[in-house]
Amino acid sequence: MPRRRPGALRAERGTYEDRRPPAWAWGQPLVDRLSPAAAAEVYWALAGRADEVAELLTRYRAFLRRPGVRLLLVPSPCPGCPGCCREDVAVVRDELAELHRALPPAARTELGRVLQGLDTEFLRRTVEDPDPPADRWTDWLGRPLSWWHRRIYEDDCVGCPSRAPPGARKRSNRDDG
Repeated sequence: MPRRRPGALRAERGTYEDRRPPAWAWGQPLVDRLSPAAAAEVYWALAGRADEVAELLTRYRAFLRRPGVRLLLVPSPCPGCPGCCREDVAVVRDELAELHRALPPAARTELGRVLQGLDTEFLRRTVEDPDPPADRWTDWLGRPLSWWHRRIYEDDCVGCPSRAPPGARKRSNRDDG
C-alpha cells in the first residue's frame, strides 16, 4: 500500500480555520485575558498544558508588579529543577514563547497581543546588560537566546544591596547613638 503524502493528509484534515475546538474545550475556565474562543483553542491545541499558560502569565505579571522603577531579574536557585527554574522570569518567558508557537493562528494572535503588552513593560522596567556573559547569548546547543535573557540580573548588579557581603547589615537610625 503506498504511503500517503503529508500534504494530502493536511488537506484532508483542513486548516485550523476550518476546525472548531470540541465542546469540552468551551467548558473550561478562561485563560488569563483571552477571549472564550481563544481560551477554548488553547485548551484544545495544548491538551494538558493550557493551565500552564495561565500560570506562566501570572508569574510574568507578578514579576512586573514588583515595586520600584527598575527591576533586576532574579536567577533561579536551582536551574535544573522544573519548579525552581520558573523563578527566573526569562525562563518563564521562554516557556510562554514555546507555548505561543504551538497555538492555532487566532489564539496565537490573542496571546501575542497579551505578551506584547507585557514585553513592552518588561523592556521599559528592566535594564539591558551592555556586556552579558557568554551563557546569555546562546543555549548549550549554540542557538541564540532571546532578548529577555540579556537583561541585568541581581547577581550582575554592582553596588546593589543584594551584593553586600554576608556579614554586613544595613545601617539604621538606632545605630547612630
